[in-house]
Amino acid sequence: MSRYELRFSGSGGQGLITAGIIMAKAASIYEGKQAVQSQSYGPEARGGSSKSEVIISDGPIDYPKATTVDALLAMTQEACDKYTHDLKDGGILLVDSDLVKNLPKGNFKIVSFPIINTAKADVGREIVANIVALGAMVALTGQVSRENAEKAVLSSVPEAFIELNRKAFSIGYEKALAASA
Repeated sequence: MSRYELRFSGSGGQGLITAGIIMAKAASIYEGKQAVQSQSYGPEARGGSSKSEVIISDGPIDYPKATTVDALLAMTQEACDKYTHDLKDGGILLVDSDLVKNLPKGNFKIVSFPIINTAKADVGREIVANIVALGAMVALTGQVSRENAEKAVLSSVPEAFIELNRKAFSIGYEKALAASA
């Protein structure tokens, strides 16, 4: 039985809990795997620390929290500093290169590109930075297929924003592959 742990971290208002929920939805509904999502955030509505954890498994999940993380998204320096301590040897650390300048040392792969700026410049809306990041995490982890993750994204957003989110997901997916090559 395989257990894969993902953590989406940053600050409140970046949409990381939504990204985690969509990842869990892709795994459970569209891939037929077991998945659980949990979240925590500071008392501030926006700007405080925020994290969303997703556990994906082929079998029953006996503990719903991440213990040794396989893949970590850090959208802020604070999140990177706070959460890399339990990143697995051989794991993946994805960071927003504009906001995370002090990269940690460790036996893990670091993938870095300007996630928020990509949403702004390439997609046209900063608000979809979480979907850019989600596309990148899907590309880097391989835990769900690109097609099933995209289905989960598109079934989770209002109809008026389907094309915007499709573009954000696709660009994030492609940028992560290019940055990790």
